[in-house]
Formats: sequence, C-alpha cells, structure tokens
Amino acid sequence: MIDIKVPTIGESITEVTLVKWVKKEGDWVERDEVLCELESEKATFELNAEKAGILHIVAKEDNTLNIGDIACKIDETAAKPAEVVTAPKQESKPVAKEPTPASTPTTFSTTASKPADVKATPVAHAIMAEKQVKPAEVKGTGALGKILKHDVLEMLSHSGRKVGADANSRDEKHEKMSNLRKTVSRRLVEAKNTTAMLTTFNEVNMTRIMEIRKQYKDTFKEQHGVNLGFMSFFTKAVCYACMEWPSVNAYIKGDEIIYHQYCDISIAVSAPKGLVVPVIRNAESMSMAEIEAKVGELAKKARENKLTMEEMTGGTFTITNGGVFGSLMSTPIINIPQSAILGMHKIQDRPMAINGKVEIRSMMYVALSYDHRIIDGRESVSFLVRVKELLENPELLLIGQDPVKALLEL
Repeated sequence: MIDIKVPTIGESITEVTLVKWVKKEGDWVERDEVLCELESEKATFELNAEKAGILHIVAKEDNTLNIGDIACKIDETAAKPAEVVTAPKQESKPVAKEPTPASTPTTFSTTASKPADVKATPVAHAIMAEKQVKPAEVKGTGALGKILKHDVLEMLSHSGRKVGADANSRDEKHEKMSNLRKTVSRRLVEAKNTTAMLTTFNEVNMTRIMEIRKQYKDTFKEQHGVNLGFMSFFTKAVCYACMEWPSVNAYIKGDEIIYHQYCDISIAVSAPKGLVVPVIRNAESMSMAEIEAKVGELAKKARENKLTMEEMTGGTFTITNGGVFGSLMSTPIINIPQSAILGMHKIQDRPMAINGKVEIRSMMYVALSYDHRIIDGRESVSFLVRVKELLENPELLLIGQDPVKALLEL
C-alpha cells in the first residue's frame, strides 16, 4: 500500500482544496492516471497515480489539505480485476490557473465551457460566463440556433421576474469560497489598502482603427492566420507610452522603485473558475500578428484551465476590457505589485464637434488607474494622452512617431 500525498506546488502555497475525485473508491487505476483535481490559491492541477493498483480514498471532496497530506492510498499488490479493460494511456498535463493580479477588471474576453450541441458567439459566451447563465436557458436566434449577444442580453433583461413552480421560492444557496476566489478577494482589498490609487479618464476616437480593421481584417487573417482585434492596437500603444513614461511601467519594492526596460503586458481574462491575468512577455518587441496570436493562445488556455504558473506570473502593466460586457466607463483596480492598469470600454457612436461641425464618431472612454505614490498626475495624464494619440493615429504605431517627422528628423 503506497500513500499518494499532496505535492509541493510553489514556495508560497501551503494548502490546497480537493475539488473532486475523478476515480471512485475501489477503482482500479493505472500508473499516471488522473485521480483527482486539487485547487490552490494560485492554480488548479491534477493528482496522478504513482503506481497501478486499487484506489482507497482518504480525503473527501471540499477538504482542505496541507502540502504533504495523504489524499489517497493505492494497493499496488492487489490483482487486477479481470473485467477491467485497460484504456489508452492518457498523458496528464498540469492545469494551472492563477488569479494573479486580481484586478477588478470589469473586462474580460473569455468564457465558460458549453454543451457541444449549443453554439454561441465569443461575446455571448463571455456574458453568460460573467452572469452565470447556462446556454440551455438562452434561446438562440442565429443560424442553426446559435446564441448571439443580443439573445443573452434579451434574456437577462426579462430575468427579473420568476415564473413557474418556484416563483415564490425563498431558498438560499450556500457555497464555500474557492481558494481562487479567496485570493481574488484578498488581492482586491490589498490593492485598495496599500496603494494611493487614483483614476484619470479620456476618450479615444476609434474611427480610424475601425476603418483599418474593416479594410484589412480579411487579408490579415489570410496572411497571419489570426483575427485583427483591438487588443493588438492597445498593446502596441501602451508599450510606446510605457517607454516614454517609465514610472507607469515600474513598481515599488521596499524603499526602491524598480523600473522595467521591457513591457510584459498582463491581459485580464474571465475564465470558468475566476479571473486570471496571463502575461504577454516582451510585447514591445512583438508585431501586431504576434500579439493577436498570443492573446488568442492565452485566452484559449484560460477557457480550458490550461494556463501555466509561468504564463500568469509577473507582468509590468495590465490591460482590461470591460467593453465586451457593455461597460461604458469604470475604474479598474490596480493589479499589484504593478502601478497602473488601463481599462478599455464599449465603443459607441456619439456626436462630436469636428472642425466646428457635429459629426458622428466611434468613441471609447478609457481609464487609467494608477498608484499616486510612484506616478504623478502629470505623468498619468500624459501617458493616457499619448495612448489616445497613438490609437487615433495608428500609423504612429509603426515607429512611435509621425513617419514624415521621423524622415525630417523633427
């Protein structure tokens, strides 16, 4: 009989929660087969059988276990039951997910899993995941019953009145907070209590970017195999602005200020079990296509709970997008220990005064929350104005300045 113990996950992690058993008491298990799922404050991972044998469960689901505690035992001396048919060996992959910087980013671009027979657009998925709506509860009006964004919003707009047998129900549901959610809560409070956080706002005319995407999205997809989204424009703009205003890309450690000569951009993403903030490393050196590919890769991993610890740690600046949920304006919370976070919001056609005339433009409010201990008002406002300038004139993203002025060395 061998003991299967909770392995060491990381230096700061001392306990985990046993989420669920994949195998049952008395089951025959093969070596390396997944036995159960464990969740720490930073990651969800699987526990595998060290040897083949009969499983004897020790810890129960929802139990909190310390590192080194016995989760189960395996009787490796037991004879293999004749009726057991050995399934193809399934390679186990660590499933990690950390709500590292748990900013309140109101925005995220990922979503929960869905039944195979119910299709939905990515935005519809994101809203359903955020509002905890099951796909079966929404009537899709798209092709072949596909759930569209307005289908979910329509359902939510009429969800204030219950009908049916449970119309007068006053039942309550009690659910233990997961380690992931407890970490998010702790970091949110920590960010509020340990930083001198302020938020500055501006608005960006997105018309030019909208035109570029409309004109080149098909060619871009054909050439690079990824969609041309908004995140690559914002990431490039933020990288240039961070290089010009280094304090926005720095953080405080003790009595020192650590300045980064690179831009590791964290992207806030809503995953099935909570908020995660995967990181795009050295984004300042990446092309638009590389950024879009990386965003897509990280978002997919977040949906499938396959982000690694390395992909979620670090980050020098965070971008969060509440616009996918319809947010017009918000004040995102800093993703500590970082010093600033940029909030994107809904693009909305609004009447604007252009050269003395009222014209309709596609506008977006942007918000920069920053730590006033390290970033002064002049720097925060100048940073956001620079981001606005780069987004309204995407040609500047090529080299960070007007090509003609660069040519003339002005």
